[in-house]
Amino acid sequence: MKLLVRMGPMNRNAKGFFASEVVTHFGRQMKEIKLGDDLNIQVSWLYYMEGKTQEEISKALGLSRSKVLRILANSRQNGTVQISIATHLSRCVELERSLENAIGLERAVVIPNSQNPETEYNDIGLALGGYINGILDDNMSIGLGWGRTLISSLTEIEYREQKDLKVISMMGGLTRVNRHNLSEFAWRFADRLSAQGYLMAVPVLAPDVGTRNALFAHAGINEIVEESKSLDLAIVTAGDLSPYSTISQFSVLEPEDVASLQAAGAVGHVLFRFIDVDGTVIDHPINSRVMAIDPRDLGATRKIVLASGGWRKFDVVRAAMKLLKPHVLVTDESVAERLVAEAIK
Repeated sequence: MKLLVRMGPMNRNAKGFFASEVVTHFGRQMKEIKLGDDLNIQVSWLYYMEGKTQEEISKALGLSRSKVLRILANSRQNGTVQISIATHLSRCVELERSLENAIGLERAVVIPNSQNPETEYNDIGLALGGYINGILDDNMSIGLGWGRTLISSLTEIEYREQKDLKVISMMGGLTRVNRHNLSEFAWRFADRLSAQGYLMAVPVLAPDVGTRNALFAHAGINEIVEESKSLDLAIVTAGDLSPYSTISQFSVLEPEDVASLQAAGAVGHVLFRFIDVDGTVIDHPINSRVMAIDPRDLGATRKIVLASGGWRKFDVVRAAMKLLKPHVLVTDESVAERLVAEAIK
C-alpha cells in the first residue's frame, strides 16, 4: 500500500522547511527530506514518515501525549500533512467493497500483493495493526491467537492506557523458538495497552489426551476458557501446511504428522485446530491434544477479525471464513479476488 504524504510549512514563518513530497511503503521511508526546527513539522515527520508512536515522540521531544495528539490533529486540519491514496490502490478499495457486499462482512481490509511472497504476512500484519488501533476501547475483552501475521501487527499498535482492558491468550505456546517467539503475542499486546493479561502458559500441543484434559482442568486454564466465551473481540489468523508455514518453520509438528493431517483432508488450522476445505474440524488425533480455545466456541464473540493472506493460504482462508464467519477480514489482493469470484458464481 503506497501512501503519498505532502508536508508543507505550518505558516509563512515556519523555519527552514520547504514543501516536499515523500512516498512511503507501509511506513518505510523511501526518500528523505531535510527537516527544519519547527516543532509541528518535527512531530508530523516522526509520526507519519518514521513510524514513531505517539509515546515515542512525546519522550523524544519532551512533550506530553496530549500535546502530541493536538499537533497531529492540527497538522491534518491545517494542511501541514496532506494524505492522498495512490490511484493504483483503487483496486483494493473496490475489492474491499465487493467482499463486504458478496460475503456480508462488516469490514474488509485489502492490501496490494506483496513484492516478496515470503514476507507478505508482515504487510498484512501492519494493515491489521492499523485497523486494531481504530477499534480499541475501554472495558473490552480481547481474545488472541498468535502467528507471524499477528505479531507483525505490534509495530503499528500504539502504546496507550485503556481502562479495564482484558487480553486473553487463546492458545498455548511454542516450546522451541529462535530469535522471535510468536507465542508471546498476547502478553506483548497486553503490555502495549497496559491491559490485564490472561496467558495460556502451556505448550500448544500436549503429549497425549490425558495430559491435555488434566491441564484444561487447571483453574488458570479454566478461567481462560470461561473468559473466551463472551469476548468483545477475537483476533486470529489461519495457518497452512506448506514447508513455509509456522508449523514447519518452528518444527511444531513432525513431517509425518503434517503428512497424516493432509491425508485426512486438512488444509490448515485456526487456533491450531486443523480443518478441511469446508471449514470442518477434522477427526484426527492431533486435534484431541491441542491446548487452545476451540474456534467453534467463538460464536458469542461480538467481533471476530481474521487476518491472513498469500496465494498459498487461499484454501485455508476460505475454510476459516466458513468456520468462523468473521466480521472483519484483513487479507491481500490475490485472496480477495478469488473469494469474490467464488462468491458471485
